[in-house]
Amino acid sequence: MKNKIAFITGIAGQDGAYLASFLRSQNYEVRGLVRWDSYVDPLSGFQRLDELDLVNDDIRLHTGDLTDAQNITALLKEIQPDEIYNLGAMSHVKPSFDTPAATLDINAKGTLHVLEAVRLLDMGEKVRIYQASSSEMYGNAQPPQHEETPFEPCSPYGVSKLAAFWMARTYRNSYDFHVSNGILFNHESPLRGQDFVTAKIARAAAEFEQGRTQAVELGNLDSIRDWGHAKDYLRGMWMMLQQDKPDDYVLATGKGHTVREFATHAFAHAGIPLDWRGHGIDEVAINKKNKKIVIRINSDLFRPNEVHHLLGDPSKAMRVLGWRPEISFEQLIADLVNAQRNTIWKRTQSEAGAWARMAG
Repeated sequence: MKNKIAFITGIAGQDGAYLASFLRSQNYEVRGLVRWDSYVDPLSGFQRLDELDLVNDDIRLHTGDLTDAQNITALLKEIQPDEIYNLGAMSHVKPSFDTPAATLDINAKGTLHVLEAVRLLDMGEKVRIYQASSSEMYGNAQPPQHEETPFEPCSPYGVSKLAAFWMARTYRNSYDFHVSNGILFNHESPLRGQDFVTAKIARAAAEFEQGRTQAVELGNLDSIRDWGHAKDYLRGMWMMLQQDKPDDYVLATGKGHTVREFATHAFAHAGIPLDWRGHGIDEVAINKKNKKIVIRINSDLFRPNEVHHLLGDPSKAMRVLGWRPEISFEQLIADLVNAQRNTIWKRTQSEAGAWARMAG
């Protein structure tokens, strides 16, 4: 029997890399879209794929752009995928306020281009589509948020993802497409971009363990998020496309934690107990062992419109898909901090080698 072909947009990102690895383990032929201008240095751009040993002949990468409808149509015509995972996006909330037009172009129009290409190529009866939606579509809706919770996006990113969500639903209802929206709450891993707060905290904890002295700056410590591990969530994506009927599903842990809690656990894993003092923008975290400040608040890091409490209800996914998160909050944080420790160790070894060569 011929192996299924999966096409992943955003394959070089965190979710795309883990999903590609998982699909290869399921004997899929994996194709991936990489935006033509994303990476000046391909070795740096494909770092996540390389870490999972995926930069090889098992995965074929295609250069393209979700905002180029003709390019997407040509690629789908060539690839003839059985499954499409549309993960490519401008995925940062705060920068979306600075680049709202680009955010909408990539996230909303990009999704439209994928769906319309499937329609124009008469692939609707063959292909199954996963659309990456986001908990940011809920904004400040009352928690816990589930599939029937009214959306209240608070950022251009959230609005763009909501537009894509409704576009997928429209094509499902109008053309009988097998397209499912996965409304994923925050999910992290060692492959997470370093500009996300979870990676920033984990990196700081590992660096303070190694002697860092300058305090790390964070934004709103009271924001509550439902954090899970990306490895758990990619399974849910795949499971959605194995159902006879398409639908929309929330993937979440059902447990919320503040940024303050996340930092406390991360620093504790690095052997640094924290003592939180002060209130508001004057709050600081002090290392109990040496009484030094390790975390300060920078009001510039607050969003123009804060989202305070995102907490998912994954009951439907558990009931219908049989999906459950397997990696705990504590295990997730340990994974992130340990990965940062390893990065620091590699950098130290590299610098030591460089000094040795210079001395020789």
